[in-house]
Amino acid sequence: MKAIFLDRDGVINKYPGDTKYVTCWKEFRFLPKAKEAVAKLHKNGFRIFITSNQAGVGKGIFSQKALDIITKNMLKEIEKSDGKIDGVYYCTHRKDEKCSCRKPKTGLLELAKKNYRLDLKQAIFIGDTIRDVRTAKTAGCKSFLVFSGKEKLANHKNWEIQPDKVFRNLWEAAEFILVQESIKHFPIPLQKSPKVMPKAIFL
Repeated sequence: MKAIFLDRDGVINKYPGDTKYVTCWKEFRFLPKAKEAVAKLHKNGFRIFITSNQAGVGKGIFSQKALDIITKNMLKEIEKSDGKIDGVYYCTHRKDEKCSCRKPKTGLLELAKKNYRLDLKQAIFIGDTIRDVRTAKTAGCKSFLVFSGKEKLANHKNWEIQPDKVFRNLWEAAEFILVQESIKHFPIPLQKSPKVMPKAIFL
């Protein structure tokens, strides 16, 4: 089973800012072509899972009910664009609660693995922070970092761990994944590959 894990804020929707949260549906804004990227991956046989820290619930900034409404509406809008999210996994604990699911711990991915019998070594994790990269590496996934949220390319010399690939956004990451899949099934002569390969950002 081909699986892709996505962080939420900064990958699917606009990053609310450091120490800030998306507290209600009115504050949720899809990033450009994010819904289309999910749809494209879904149509090509990928199972897609969201894994996101949402400590605002544990801190009392917004309620579990508000988070559920955001999730319900997000999934509805994605389905309208012919996409599908197979599972949504949130950690709503505060950092001081020392849970096993708050990223960069791998509890959310392990739960999805158990529920869907996933091979994490064959999965890709797409996130917008180095914390997501660490989560992916610890779980054994390939790590893709996008610059549509918190992390910036200019900071790459200070990263304590390096992602496998970096992209501007989810759409470009999805295009790269699908080209790699097509090459795997229908090998493309080496001399032709630069014309069809979307460009990853190489550090």
